Amino acid sequence: MASKQVALNLYRQSLKLSLSWCVRRDDWRKQAIQLRHLFELNRHVTDPRIVRGLLADTAAQLEKWKHPDNYLPPTAPGGSKYERNIPPPYTEAPPHFPNI
Repeated sequence: MASKQVALNLYRQSLKLSLSWCVRRDDWRKQAIQLRHLFELNRHVTDPRIVRGLLADTAAQLEKWKHPDNYLPPTAPGGSKYERNIPPPYTEAPPHFPNI
């Protein structure tokens, strides 16, 4: 996979990971801006060996900071409200029989 794709995947993973640690969006936004700044600092690096090292270090850092209990929205699969009080399935009304 190209290093640009790997960097984008790591950036995305870091945003999701930070959301697990900080659920409030206003606080999370500050962390997201800091993460973007950290990724932008190394944007100019073109040497493939240095890039590989940076990507490996970032992946190791993400693994180190992984949250033990990731945040899931309550209505997402695995969330506390997933499929709770789901609406009944739509079916057609039974046919009417004539009175005998």
